[in-house]
Amino acid sequence: MTFDPGQLGQSKADLAEMLRTMRKRARRTQVWLAQRCNMSQTKLSNIETGRITPGLVDVELILGALEAPPELVSEACLLARLANTEWQGKRASWRRGLEKRQAELAGLEAEATTFRYFLPAMVTGLLATPEYIRASLGHSPVNISKTVARKLQRQAVLYDSTKRFTFLLTEQAAKWPVIPHLAMAVQIDHLISMSHLPHLRIGIIPLGSVMSRGPMNSFTVYDQRLATVETFTGRIVFQDARDIAEHLEVFSLYERHALFGEDARALLGEWAAAYRS
Repeated sequence: MTFDPGQLGQSKADLAEMLRTMRKRARRTQVWLAQRCNMSQTKLSNIETGRITPGLVDVELILGALEAPPELVSEACLLARLANTEWQGKRASWRRGLEKRQAELAGLEAEATTFRYFLPAMVTGLLATPEYIRASLGHSPVNISKTVARKLQRQAVLYDSTKRFTFLLTEQAAKWPVIPHLAMAVQIDHLISMSHLPHLRIGIIPLGSVMSRGPMNSFTVYDQRLATVETFTGRIVFQDARDIAEHLEVFSLYERHALFGEDARALLGEWAAAYRS
């Protein structure tokens, strides 16, 4: 799917108008269409007025019931994918204040119970030492002191035993020298320590693991309802079930090639020792 980030906000209104217009052209009532799609009239009304953003499944049910032509089906499905995607630009985050983004993430972490993090390049802030966090924010053209403090506060969620965390790190992510070598050894020691928490799994994917898909982006999946993908210029938030399912599939692929438990800790221990030497 190719899109312009500027399209994302408008796509929700366009989708609502398109579905409403298609129903009226088919001379069908909301009651009739809601029954055919096995949804409430209230939900359908909210979809047509833009108060609810439908997922791809809802859109396909509506289009099928209305016997929409293939070209309109393609257009509506594209709008649905866009409507369920959010772009959060890095420059906008800088203007708002990076600490506000940390508050939003804390809200997500409070609501979710199962977390999956794929980290191909660097350690996430949840698993980072203060020195690592500060260094990773060094490129930001704003005061980062509040953001560092918020990131450290967010780490408390890792000790909530009602939640489940899986972190997959490539060898590069664990070893990339964001900070001086002795500090990197401390960072890797911290990964080893956190891996002992019973509800937290840290998997390591060594270089040389043969896989059919390359590690293109860092991404996080919250439960099975939301996925975020990091880029150099911002992040993309996916809420459509199919986009989330695809990220879960990719995560499972990498998880099958990862080392956990004592095997992972042995590798991390070697790398920490190498940095100390």
